[in-house]
Amino acid sequence: MKIVILDGHAINPGDLSWDALRSLGSLQVFDRTPETAIVTRALEAEALLTTRAPLSAHTLMQLGHLRYVGAMFTGYDEIDLKAARERNILVTNVPTYGTASVAQLVFALLLELCHHVALHNAATHAGEWSRSPDFSFWKAPLIELQGTTMGIVGFGRIGRRVAEIAVAMGMCVIAADAGRTDTPQWPGFRWCEVDELMTTADVVSLHCPLLPQTRGMINATSLSKMKPGSFLINTSRGPLVVEQDLADALNQGRLAGAAVDVLSGEPPSLDNPLLSARNCIVTPHIAWATKEARTRLIEAVVANLRAFVEGRPVNVVD
Repeated sequence: MKIVILDGHAINPGDLSWDALRSLGSLQVFDRTPETAIVTRALEAEALLTTRAPLSAHTLMQLGHLRYVGAMFTGYDEIDLKAARERNILVTNVPTYGTASVAQLVFALLLELCHHVALHNAATHAGEWSRSPDFSFWKAPLIELQGTTMGIVGFGRIGRRVAEIAVAMGMCVIAADAGRTDTPQWPGFRWCEVDELMTTADVVSLHCPLLPQTRGMINATSLSKMKPGSFLINTSRGPLVVEQDLADALNQGRLAGAAVDVLSGEPPSLDNPLLSARNCIVTPHIAWATKEARTRLIEAVVANLRAFVEGRPVNVVD
Protein backbone atom coordinates (compact mmCIF):
# COMPACT_ATOMS: atom_id res chain seq x y z
CA MET A 1 0.00 0.00 0.00
CA LYS A 2 1.26 3.44 -0.93
CA ILE A 3 0.77 5.81 2.03
CA VAL A 4 1.30 9.56 1.72
CA ILE A 5 1.35 12.09 4.55
CA LEU A 6 0.74 15.57 3.16
CA ASP A 7 1.54 17.71 6.20
CA GLY A 8 3.37 15.78 8.87
CA HIS A 9 5.55 18.49 10.40
CA ALA A 10 3.00 19.92 12.84
CA ILE A 11 2.39 16.50 14.39
CA ASN A 12 5.93 15.22 14.15
CA PRO A 13 8.64 17.85 13.68
CA GLY A 14 11.25 15.17 14.27
CA ASP A 15 10.82 14.14 17.89
CA LEU A 16 8.57 11.15 17.15
CA SER A 17 8.69 8.20 14.75
CA TRP A 18 6.69 7.24 11.67
CA ASP A 19 8.01 3.66 11.74
CA ALA A 20 4.70 2.11 12.77
CA LEU A 21 3.12 3.53 9.60
CA ARG A 22 6.01 2.24 7.51
CA SER A 23 5.15 -1.25 8.71
CA LEU A 24 1.80 -0.92 6.89
CA GLY A 25 3.13 0.02 3.48
CA SER A 26 5.37 2.28 1.43
CA LEU A 27 5.37 5.63 3.25
CA GLN A 28 6.18 9.06 1.87
CA VAL A 29 6.12 11.99 4.29
CA PHE A 30 5.90 15.65 3.32
CA ASP A 31 6.30 18.27 6.04
CA ARG A 32 3.91 20.65 4.28
CA THR A 33 2.06 20.52 0.98
CA PRO A 34 0.70 23.59 -0.80
CA GLU A 35 -2.74 23.09 -2.28
CA THR A 36 -1.34 23.29 -5.79
CA ALA A 37 0.91 20.26 -5.14
CA ILE A 38 -1.58 17.91 -3.47
CA VAL A 39 -2.59 16.01 -6.61
CA THR A 40 0.99 15.58 -7.78
CA ARG A 41 2.19 14.27 -4.44
CA ALA A 42 -0.85 12.05 -3.79
CA LEU A 43 -1.38 10.76 -7.33
CA GLU A 44 -0.30 7.17 -6.56
CA ALA A 45 -1.52 7.10 -2.96
CA GLU A 46 -3.96 4.46 -1.79
CA ALA A 47 -4.00 5.92 1.71
CA LEU A 48 -3.70 9.66 2.29
CA LEU A 49 -3.07 11.16 5.72
CA THR A 50 -3.55 14.84 6.46
CA THR A 51 -4.10 17.38 9.19
CA ARG A 52 -5.22 20.50 7.33
CA ALA A 53 -4.49 19.96 3.63
CA PRO A 54 -7.72 20.74 1.73
CA LEU A 55 -9.17 17.71 -0.05
CA SER A 56 -11.88 19.15 -2.28
CA ALA A 57 -14.15 17.22 -4.63
CA HIS A 58 -12.00 18.38 -7.54
CA THR A 59 -8.86 17.09 -5.84
CA LEU A 60 -10.35 13.73 -4.85
CA MET A 61 -11.66 13.22 -8.38
CA GLN A 62 -8.09 13.21 -9.66
CA LEU A 63 -6.76 10.62 -7.20
CA GLY A 64 -7.70 7.39 -8.93
CA HIS A 65 -5.87 5.03 -6.58
CA LEU A 66 -7.14 6.54 -3.36
CA ARG A 67 -9.18 4.27 -1.06
CA TYR A 68 -8.61 5.82 2.35
CA VAL A 69 -8.20 9.28 3.87
CA GLY A 70 -7.10 9.57 7.48
CA ALA A 71 -7.62 12.90 9.19
CA MET A 72 -4.77 13.17 11.67
CA PHE A 73 -6.92 15.33 13.93
CA THR A 74 -10.40 15.28 15.40
CA GLY A 75 -11.62 17.86 12.90
CA TYR A 76 -12.10 17.02 9.23
CA ASP A 77 -13.55 20.25 7.84
CA GLU A 78 -11.05 20.33 4.97
CA ILE A 79 -12.23 17.00 3.53
CA ASP A 80 -15.21 16.91 1.16
CA LEU A 81 -17.06 13.97 2.69
CA LYS A 82 -19.75 13.89 0.03
CA ALA A 83 -17.17 13.58 -2.72
CA ALA A 84 -15.31 10.91 -0.75
CA ARG A 85 -18.50 8.86 -0.35
CA GLU A 86 -19.26 9.12 -4.05
CA ARG A 87 -15.81 7.75 -4.83
CA ASN A 88 -15.97 5.02 -2.15
CA ILE A 89 -13.12 6.58 -0.22
CA LEU A 90 -13.29 5.80 3.49
CA VAL A 91 -12.55 8.74 5.81
CA THR A 92 -11.51 8.38 9.45
CA ASN A 93 -10.50 10.77 12.20
CA VAL A 94 -9.02 10.63 15.70
CA PRO A 95 -11.82 11.55 18.08
CA THR A 96 -9.76 11.64 21.24
CA TYR A 97 -6.08 11.96 22.04
CA GLY A 98 -5.53 15.39 23.62
CA THR A 99 -8.16 15.61 26.35
CA ALA A 100 -5.69 16.01 29.21
CA SER A 101 -3.45 18.39 27.28
CA VAL A 102 -6.26 20.69 26.15
CA ALA A 103 -7.77 20.85 29.63
CA GLN A 104 -4.34 21.63 31.04
CA LEU A 105 -3.91 24.59 28.69
CA VAL A 106 -7.36 25.92 29.62
CA PHE A 107 -6.11 26.36 33.15
CA ALA A 108 -2.69 27.63 32.09
CA LEU A 109 -4.54 30.40 30.23
CA LEU A 110 -7.02 31.01 33.03
CA LEU A 111 -4.35 31.19 35.72
CA GLU A 112 -2.35 33.60 33.59
CA LEU A 113 -5.43 35.83 33.37
CA CYS A 114 -5.84 35.61 37.14
CA HIS A 115 -2.21 36.02 38.25
CA HIS A 116 -0.39 37.65 35.28
CA VAL A 117 2.62 35.43 35.87
CA ALA A 118 4.46 36.55 32.72
CA LEU A 119 3.94 40.22 33.57
CA HIS A 120 5.25 39.86 37.12
CA ASN A 121 8.16 37.69 36.04
CA ALA A 122 9.18 40.31 33.47
CA ALA A 123 8.83 43.11 36.04
CA THR A 124 11.00 41.24 38.53
CA HIS A 125 13.69 40.57 35.96
CA ALA A 126 13.56 44.24 34.97
CA GLY A 127 14.47 45.18 38.55
CA GLU A 128 11.09 46.49 39.71
CA TRP A 129 10.98 44.22 42.77
CA SER A 130 14.56 45.08 43.66
CA ARG A 131 13.64 48.79 43.58
CA SER A 132 10.36 48.34 45.44
CA PRO A 133 10.04 49.81 48.96
CA ASP A 134 7.75 46.89 49.87
CA PHE A 135 8.33 43.15 50.20
CA SER A 136 5.50 42.52 47.70
CA PHE A 137 3.89 44.36 44.82
CA TRP A 138 1.58 43.59 41.93
CA LYS A 139 1.00 45.31 38.62
CA ALA A 140 -2.52 44.03 37.92
CA PRO A 141 -5.45 42.75 39.98
CA LEU A 142 -5.00 39.19 41.26
CA ILE A 143 -8.06 36.93 41.24
CA GLU A 144 -8.92 33.83 43.26
CA LEU A 145 -10.96 31.19 41.45
CA GLN A 146 -12.42 29.39 44.46
CA GLY A 147 -16.11 30.13 44.74
CA THR A 148 -16.47 31.41 41.18
CA THR A 149 -18.56 29.76 38.46
CA MET A 150 -17.12 28.02 35.41
CA GLY A 151 -19.53 27.83 32.49
CA ILE A 152 -18.66 25.16 29.95
CA VAL A 153 -20.20 25.21 26.48
CA GLY A 154 -19.89 21.68 25.10
CA PHE A 155 -19.68 18.94 27.69
CA GLY A 156 -17.86 16.17 25.87
CA ARG A 157 -14.60 14.54 26.95
CA ILE A 158 -12.61 17.78 27.10
CA GLY A 159 -15.39 19.83 28.63
CA ARG A 160 -15.84 17.27 31.40
CA ARG A 161 -12.11 17.14 32.11
CA VAL A 162 -12.03 20.92 32.38
CA ALA A 163 -14.99 20.69 34.75
CA GLU A 164 -13.20 18.14 36.94
CA ILE A 165 -10.23 20.47 37.33
CA ALA A 166 -12.52 23.41 38.03
CA VAL A 167 -14.29 21.47 40.77
CA ALA A 168 -10.93 20.50 42.27
CA MET A 169 -10.07 24.21 42.42
CA GLY A 170 -13.25 25.01 44.31
CA MET A 171 -15.24 26.36 41.38
CA CYS A 172 -18.91 25.71 40.73
CA VAL A 173 -19.62 24.28 37.27
CA ILE A 174 -22.57 24.85 34.97
CA ALA A 175 -22.74 23.36 31.49
CA ALA A 176 -24.61 23.77 28.22
CA ASP A 177 -24.81 20.81 25.86
CA ALA A 178 -27.40 19.35 23.54
CA GLY A 179 -26.82 15.85 24.93
CA ARG A 180 -27.38 15.95 28.67
CA THR A 181 -26.26 12.50 29.76
CA ASP A 182 -24.29 11.23 32.74
CA THR A 183 -25.05 14.24 34.94
CA PRO A 184 -22.15 14.78 37.37
CA GLN A 185 -22.91 14.69 41.06
CA TRP A 186 -20.72 17.65 41.96
CA PRO A 187 -22.20 20.14 44.43
CA GLY A 188 -23.84 22.98 42.56
CA PHE A 189 -23.56 21.43 39.11
CA ARG A 190 -26.46 22.02 36.78
CA TRP A 191 -27.32 22.07 33.12
CA CYS A 192 -28.44 25.33 31.53
CA GLU A 193 -28.96 26.94 28.16
CA VAL A 194 -26.17 28.95 26.59
CA ASP A 195 -27.91 32.29 27.21
CA GLU A 196 -28.19 31.63 30.93
CA LEU A 197 -24.63 30.34 31.06
CA MET A 198 -23.28 33.52 29.47
CA THR A 199 -25.16 35.59 32.05
CA THR A 200 -24.17 33.51 35.09
CA ALA A 201 -20.59 32.32 34.61
CA ASP A 202 -17.46 34.11 35.79
CA VAL A 203 -15.45 32.07 33.30
CA VAL A 204 -16.88 30.83 29.99
CA SER A 205 -14.87 28.04 28.36
CA LEU A 206 -15.76 26.83 24.85
CA HIS A 207 -15.54 23.12 24.01
CA CYS A 208 -18.21 22.63 21.36
CA PRO A 209 -17.76 21.57 17.72
CA LEU A 210 -17.92 24.00 14.84
CA LEU A 211 -21.35 23.55 13.27
CA PRO A 212 -23.59 25.93 11.31
CA GLN A 213 -25.50 26.65 14.51
CA THR A 214 -22.36 27.29 16.59
CA ARG A 215 -20.38 29.38 14.09
CA GLY A 216 -20.21 32.92 15.45
CA MET A 217 -22.09 32.00 18.61
CA ILE A 218 -19.82 34.31 20.61
CA ASN A 219 -20.79 37.68 19.19
CA ALA A 220 -21.79 41.15 20.30
CA THR A 221 -25.15 39.92 21.56
CA SER A 222 -23.86 36.98 23.60
CA LEU A 223 -20.88 38.95 24.90
CA SER A 224 -23.18 41.70 26.14
CA LYS A 225 -24.77 39.15 28.49
CA MET A 226 -21.50 38.30 30.24
CA LYS A 227 -20.68 39.70 33.66
CA PRO A 228 -18.31 42.65 33.84
CA GLY A 229 -15.08 41.16 35.11
CA SER A 230 -15.65 37.76 33.54
CA PHE A 231 -13.29 35.79 31.30
CA LEU A 232 -13.76 33.98 27.97
CA ILE A 233 -11.53 31.08 26.96
CA ASN A 234 -11.58 29.37 23.58
CA THR A 235 -9.47 26.26 22.98
CA SER A 236 -12.04 24.72 20.63
CA ARG A 237 -12.51 26.28 17.19
CA GLY A 238 -11.71 29.83 16.13
CA PRO A 239 -14.86 30.54 14.10
CA LEU A 240 -17.04 30.02 17.17
CA VAL A 241 -16.09 33.61 17.98
CA VAL A 242 -16.76 36.79 16.02
CA GLU A 243 -13.31 38.16 16.65
CA GLN A 244 -14.05 41.85 16.08
CA ASP A 245 -16.95 41.64 18.55
CA LEU A 246 -14.73 40.08 21.19
CA ALA A 247 -12.00 42.66 20.57
CA ASP A 248 -14.56 45.45 20.94
CA ALA A 249 -15.83 44.02 24.24
CA LEU A 250 -12.27 43.77 25.58
CA ASN A 251 -11.21 47.22 24.39
CA GLN A 252 -14.31 48.76 25.93
CA GLY A 253 -13.60 47.03 29.26
CA ARG A 254 -16.80 44.99 29.24
CA LEU A 255 -14.81 41.81 29.97
CA ALA A 256 -11.85 41.38 32.28
CA GLY A 257 -9.98 39.34 29.71
CA ALA A 258 -9.96 36.57 27.17
CA ALA A 259 -7.59 33.81 26.13
CA VAL A 260 -7.77 32.02 22.80
CA ASP A 261 -5.67 29.20 21.40
CA VAL A 262 -7.55 29.15 18.08
CA LEU A 263 -8.45 31.82 15.55
CA SER A 264 -10.67 32.03 12.50
CA GLY A 265 -7.63 31.96 10.21
CA GLU A 266 -4.49 30.02 11.08
CA PRO A 267 -1.87 31.36 10.83
CA PRO A 268 -3.69 34.65 11.50
CA SER A 269 -3.30 37.80 9.49
CA LEU A 270 -1.37 40.51 11.31
CA ASP A 271 -4.49 42.68 11.42
CA ASN A 272 -6.56 40.14 13.34
CA PRO A 273 -8.29 42.33 15.94
CA LEU A 274 -7.54 39.98 18.83
CA LEU A 275 -3.79 40.41 18.38
CA SER A 276 -4.08 44.03 19.54
CA ALA A 277 -7.06 43.74 21.89
CA ARG A 278 -6.72 44.64 25.56
CA ASN A 279 -6.18 41.82 28.05
CA CYS A 280 -6.27 39.14 25.37
CA ILE A 281 -3.90 36.18 25.45
CA VAL A 282 -3.41 34.47 22.08
CA THR A 283 -1.44 31.24 21.78
CA PRO A 284 -0.65 29.52 18.44
CA HIS A 285 -3.01 26.51 18.56
CA ILE A 286 -0.83 24.56 21.00
CA ALA A 287 -3.40 22.96 23.33
CA TRP A 288 -3.17 19.63 21.50
CA ALA A 289 0.59 19.69 20.93
CA THR A 290 2.25 18.16 23.99
CA LYS A 291 4.57 15.32 23.07
CA GLU A 292 2.37 12.93 25.00
CA ALA A 293 -0.76 13.95 23.07
CA ARG A 294 1.05 13.82 19.72
CA THR A 295 2.33 10.35 20.55
CA ARG A 296 -1.22 9.18 21.23
CA LEU A 297 -2.35 10.87 18.03
CA ILE A 298 0.15 9.00 15.86
CA GLU A 299 -0.72 5.73 17.60
CA ALA A 300 -4.40 6.33 16.81
CA VAL A 301 -3.64 7.22 13.17
CA VAL A 302 -1.75 3.95 12.83
CA ALA A 303 -4.55 1.99 14.52
CA ASN A 304 -7.15 3.54 12.20
CA LEU A 305 -5.20 2.63 9.08
CA ARG A 306 -4.40 -0.87 10.33
CA ALA A 307 -8.08 -1.49 11.05
CA PHE A 308 -8.93 -0.37 7.52
CA VAL A 309 -6.32 -2.69 6.02
CA GLU A 310 -7.71 -5.57 8.08
CA GLY A 311 -11.24 -4.87 6.86
CA ARG A 312 -12.67 -3.68 10.19
CA PRO A 313 -12.56 0.13 9.91
CA VAL A 314 -12.98 2.25 13.03
CA ASN A 315 -13.52 5.95 13.69
CA VAL A 316 -15.23 6.34 10.32
CA VAL A 317 -16.71 9.79 9.66
CA ASP A 318 -19.69 10.21 7.37
